[in-house]
Amino acid sequence: MDFALTKLIVLYKMKWKLRDLYKAFSRRKVVDNTEESTLARVLSTLDLTALGIGSTLGVGAYILAGSVAKKHAGPAVVISFAIAAVASMFAGLCYAEFGARVPRAGSAYIYSYVTIGEFVAFLMGWTLILEYVIGSASVVRALSTYVDVLFNDSMKNFFESVMPINVDSLSSYPDFFALGVTLIFSVALAFGAKESSMVNNIFTLVNLSVVLFVIIAGSLKADINNWKTEPSCTETDCENGEGGFMPYGISGIITGAAACFYGFIGFDCVATTGEEAKNPQRSIPIAIVASLTIVFLAYFGVSVVLTTVLPYYEQNPEAPFPHIFDFIGWEWAKWFVTIGAISGLCASLLGSMFPLPRVIYAMASDGLVFKWMGNINSRFQTPIMGTLSAGLLTGILATIFELDPLVKMMSICTLLTYSIVASCVLILRYEESEAYEKKGDHNPRTFVFIIKQLISANKLNHSTKLTAQIVTVLVCCYILLCICTAILLSMYTTEIAAGKVAFIVLLVIFVIGLVITLSFIYFQPVSGRKLAFSVPFVPFLPGFSILINIYLMMTLDKDTWILFAIWIAIGLGVYFLYGMWHSHIRNQKKWSTSNDKGADFSHIT
Repeated sequence: MDFALTKLIVLYKMKWKLRDLYKAFSRRKVVDNTEESTLARVLSTLDLTALGIGSTLGVGAYILAGSVAKKHAGPAVVISFAIAAVASMFAGLCYAEFGARVPRAGSAYIYSYVTIGEFVAFLMGWTLILEYVIGSASVVRALSTYVDVLFNDSMKNFFESVMPINVDSLSSYPDFFALGVTLIFSVALAFGAKESSMVNNIFTLVNLSVVLFVIIAGSLKADINNWKTEPSCTETDCENGEGGFMPYGISGIITGAAACFYGFIGFDCVATTGEEAKNPQRSIPIAIVASLTIVFLAYFGVSVVLTTVLPYYEQNPEAPFPHIFDFIGWEWAKWFVTIGAISGLCASLLGSMFPLPRVIYAMASDGLVFKWMGNINSRFQTPIMGTLSAGLLTGILATIFELDPLVKMMSICTLLTYSIVASCVLILRYEESEAYEKKGDHNPRTFVFIIKQLISANKLNHSTKLTAQIVTVLVCCYILLCICTAILLSMYTTEIAAGKVAFIVLLVIFVIGLVITLSFIYFQPVSGRKLAFSVPFVPFLPGFSILINIYLMMTLDKDTWILFAIWIAIGLGVYFLYGMWHSHIRNQKKWSTSNDKGADFSHIT
């Protein structure tokens, strides 16, 4: 009897602990758009557009087009860029809606905090920190390497002879130039958003001018017949494809599109400026769409010039611009390309470093990371400690690490945040209407009623708590189906291409499941909330964005997933040991319950 009673008490306590844990995980942030920000609102739509272009149109414009043309798509690289641009625009539209809906610093972190809950929000913020740190470190390392090449690797040779590093996965020498550049840029960012955005505008203008020069100058030597040439083949192999506009076929275009997609990563930094934009609900959507459009036009023009001036199989995948100018005899033009590459890398570095302290500031303001990291300097009105500490971490990584394998981690972080933002758009679009919320939830929870509601047979005119819960469950089911579909496509591509019935049938089942799930979501009543900007074709456009992002994540290698898991494990330690207990929402609830003398809620976290 005593044993049974003890067991019941233990189970009761476990129940309350699990309930408390769930409540902590699902705590949501309520954003008051009328509340004044402590950051300075100084950024215009032009500043945000330049920031988006600068962080996206970096070294990819000088390398990616030639590499994809030679290895994957041939002249059809223009189609690959178009597909990648459309996929990126889908993600960009989701960011644009949230930028208008939640104009706060923090990007995907604040979006998931408002929509899903504190635990997922912390993981998003922690993932964003990794994305921007690695992105900044890889860019500054590329800048250092590019400058060093101009001086015949003098820095590399000197430091390797004086301070060699003989450790696997680390750099062969400490790159103090990269450390110095990172610290200089960190100090510049700490001086103020307006000042640093002016520098970024200059870098971006130079970068765009050089890209425009390349397009105009190259078009003077363009020959459309280079889209019809055929490479020489052996009796057994055609290493460079079959020639023509699509030498590698449709599969080559799709593979090229996956590679080109990474050339559009970076626009999401615009969404972190919600508290520094003069009119964020208008500026952020315009800046995201405008920057992605301009970047696509730049990539498209560069791709056309490269493949018409020189056949795709004669491209230099590592330095295509200098190669074509050597080919046409314009050696002086290489200096313009050099200036553009350095300006593009500097703009990318600013674009990568700019959002990092904003994410840290947002998390520190919510109590999820150490408070001192979010302190705002009264003179410059920037999170100066967060900026400098983030810059120091970035500089250390750029100094001692070989970042090639870590660049893939940046991709997995970016694609994960894209997927979460698109999921949040779906959940919030079908949230409970404010008018119905005041009336109370009177929908029955019977099996028949729920099944009928999947096809809107109950004729509900407003979104209710039940319909919002149905959509949340359907979104989770859709994500699981996307994961299954992506695993099938990434691991069994050869079998599907060979026409094996079992794999094709399984793929058809998954695709039908995806379409049916999105259709069920479509039948649910939407929230009546008016927005400054709304994603069109919901739920199909965000749903397609989720599928593309998850597929690209599944194409990454095992080592990338292991490194990402280690970073997440460190983050979980920070959350459970600090963030969970210092959360401002938790402290607000404790304060309100301590002042409620009519009830005892001491067991609630």
